[in-house]
Amino acid sequence: MTSIIFIRDRNALGQEISGYIDYSHRLKTEEFEQYFSGKKRLLPRSTDLSFYNWDTQVSTSNPSANYQVIAENSSGLLFKNKRDRKILNVDPKVSPGDNSTRIPLQSDLYTQVVIYDHTTRRKA
Repeated sequence: MTSIIFIRDRNALGQEISGYIDYSHRLKTEEFEQYFSGKKRLLPRSTDLSFYNWDTQVSTSNPSANYQVIAENSSGLLFKNKRDRKILNVDPKVSPGDNSTRIPLQSDLYTQVVIYDHTTRRKA
């Protein structure tokens, strides 16, 4: 299973930011103890799958070890899993796609949080 975390909140400068984080990629490239202990908040970065600063209108998208970003699409932002090549659609008005689930979370720490889980099957 791989997970993408969508977070919308304000950064240290008070600017509204949002983005999609490849959770397993960040776990491998960063120490998470400060996030788990509550000493630091998990926020999207310009190096994540997708990042947008609503105040400066800076937008970035980057592939990860697990996902390719499909930004130029009439359906909106999509992520293609590199293992099974299935598309994960983050539009809340449609299904997230095959083998994927969308889990919106209520949080006192963040403006908005949504977790997208995608299950891949190993070929025998």
